Amino acid sequence: MSESNDLLATCSYTEDTGRRLFRAVADLGSVAGWMSFDAGRHSSAQRLFVAAVHAASEGGDRQLGAHILQCMARQMSHLGHVEDALELVALAQYGARRHASPGTRAVLAALQSRFSAMCGELEENRRAARETEDAFTRIVPDDEPPHTRFFDEAELSAALGVAHQIAAKQATGRHRAERAEQSLAMLANALRLRPEGRLRSKTFDHIGLARTHLAVGELAGAYQEATTALTIAEGLHSTRVADRLSELYEETEPHASDSAISDLRDRLEHAVAAAH
Repeated sequence: MSESNDLLATCSYTEDTGRRLFRAVADLGSVAGWMSFDAGRHSSAQRLFVAAVHAASEGGDRQLGAHILQCMARQMSHLGHVEDALELVALAQYGARRHASPGTRAVLAALQSRFSAMCGELEENRRAARETEDAFTRIVPDDEPPHTRFFDEAELSAALGVAHQIAAKQATGRHRAERAEQSLAMLANALRLRPEGRLRSKTFDHIGLARTHLAVGELAGAYQEATTALTIAEGLHSTRVADRLSELYEETEPHASDSAISDLRDRLEHAVAAAH
């Protein structure tokens, strides 16, 4: 990424070639930033994402710029800065408002739904979930830019399943049960649709199912899903997975007196320690 930026700063090129070069560097930066994020190198990821956003702007690619902003939003949320994450999503939506494909709109709305739930804004969470599903129905895969083609039905189900899972934690009474039911159905559908090799995604799905079961006090279901997630995670090397397992460990604390959950907490603690 550094070498590519040096070339852009020192070489000469036509305006058209320059735009294409900046777009290529922006795409490179988004991939390198995401790899750094997944490895837990957050300062490096932030520098790469910022450089990629500037390159996308120079290249005149608003959709790619929106994609990089949503990557930055995911990182901010992961680090606990949810309001900053929401602002980044809003910035991406505004910047690409005249150019966004249905896939871009669906990805951004799904993140808005998740982050709204994290902020306790459950009506906005529900509205954004509906917007996500509406945009998804208008996707024509061959017309989508390369960076949104990952957002298939499995990703849609997983994204909204997590959004409903977070909402279930925030809701009470019948609303909690309703949101939990939606979350379980969507995450199960995501798992059903995942390609065989998507092990990290499957791990996240099982963790999401475990957290949903915990939200409604279904300890047997939480134990089963968490155990499956741990089994899959044994072959992975991802700081993000370890961080999600750590969050699951914290959420099991109120049930630590249950023998099965106590055993699960020991396994979670060992897995997180091994990952770091």
